[in-house]
Amino acid sequence: MSNLLERLRRRGWRMTAQRRVVAEVLDGEHIHLTADEVLVLATARLPEISRATVYNTLGELVSLGEVIEVSSVGRAKRYDPNAHQAHQHLVCAGCGTVRDVHPVGDPLDGLPEAERYGFTVTGVEVTYRGVCPACGATGAVAENS
Repeated sequence: MSNLLERLRRRGWRMTAQRRVVAEVLDGEHIHLTADEVLVLATARLPEISRATVYNTLGELVSLGEVIEVSSVGRAKRYDPNAHQAHQHLVCAGCGTVRDVHPVGDPLDGLPEAERYGFTVTGVEVTYRGVCPACGATGAVAENS
């Protein structure tokens, strides 16, 4: 579980009703919602919340380092509240479902020293791509697979 609300409270983040709703919508395990999905879910909880407030709140959460933007070619950005837990992503080429995965070992081991070109590497992002069971069963596969 991401414990996003708890982290924001510890930071002393000003918790307006609108911000709380956005954080509540994002809080959980394997949450990778688009901004529009966050808007729909937030509006169901707080009908007067605006699109601008949702988008601004997402931007602020990303800037704070409390939420990660997950980009996938040809698809809307998704927002991942598990910013403080090391993990990678598994993306379905058919429907775009995103799951958190935790590979064994250090991903830097796959990058030989000679390929680092003198860089001090501070992070690694790996995206695994495939087809989820539902898309595999229906034969739905995106053009980008």
